[in-house]
Amino acid sequence: MQSSNHRLRDMEQHHPLLSAGADVETGSLAAGVMVGGPHTGHTGGNRTLWFIQDSCGMVCATMTWFLVLYAEFVVNFVMLLPAKNFWYSLLNGATFNSLAVLALASHLRTMLTDPGAVPKGNATKEYMESLQLKPGEVIYKCPKCCSIKPERAHHCSICKRCIRKMDHHCPWVNNCVGEKNQRFFVLFTMYIALISAHALGLSGMHFFTCIKVQWNECSDFSPGVSVLLLIFLCLEAILFLTFTAVMFGTQIHSICNDETEIERLKNEKPTWERRMRWDGMKAVFGGPPSLLWCNPFTGLRLRRLMLLTHGRRAGSEFSV
Repeated sequence: MQSSNHRLRDMEQHHPLLSAGADVETGSLAAGVMVGGPHTGHTGGNRTLWFIQDSCGMVCATMTWFLVLYAEFVVNFVMLLPAKNFWYSLLNGATFNSLAVLALASHLRTMLTDPGAVPKGNATKEYMESLQLKPGEVIYKCPKCCSIKPERAHHCSICKRCIRKMDHHCPWVNNCVGEKNQRFFVLFTMYIALISAHALGLSGMHFFTCIKVQWNECSDFSPGVSVLLLIFLCLEAILFLTFTAVMFGTQIHSICNDETEIERLKNEKPTWERRMRWDGMKAVFGGPPSLLWCNPFTGLRLRRLMLLTHGRRAGSEFSV
């Protein structure tokens, strides 16, 4: 498709002709998120929740919740509630459960937040003419989802969409990590690493305490069951701590260097003005450094969420 004003190229790679934050059309994802799946389309004006209907991702996300809830069960019912020191149980219980809630909230925000998807099928003649490009300028169309690719957007084969500033697709959150949800993914890895380290410390203290006294006095469960539960918790905590700590460090490094994981792996030369260190952190987390950076509930509008849920029950169309 060519015109006197511009040329359109079907290429996977792209160049900076559309800004990452530009709204590409009326009724696009900027107006409202949707339930996404392998064949997600336009919103059509319906405000629905973003959700990727991928079987592997849904299984991994469910496993994540199960493992966190298992850790809460062992910490609370095997170690803290039977403890004789009230303040020890209270302080550690409040800390661990608060971190677990923040971790699960961050997981939900990452999974249910539009990562920055480009509307499908917007590479139309009418839309390209509305861009008012200069003669000779070239725009790039993704041949897989038939959308005009903004700067730093990449196509996700699982979401079947082009994602702005796509870092990677994570099955554990059943979503891409991109421009709009990277903050929540960073918080998710941080809080999982913290509760894993806390669980390991509590397990070590529990083993040390129970060795000095009878195991029957340390827990309401039998010694054999308690040991098995604690061993599985320790293995889980070690694996989660290692994985999330590495991922957290990688994400912070990418943000401070304003370079996504895909751009690093493809060794793409930056054609954009990089936001280094604190500028990159402010761009991702929003505003100057504050405790709000650590709050996964920031920006969450419960009224809007209730309206979305009510609209779904009322029969609003789901895009899948």
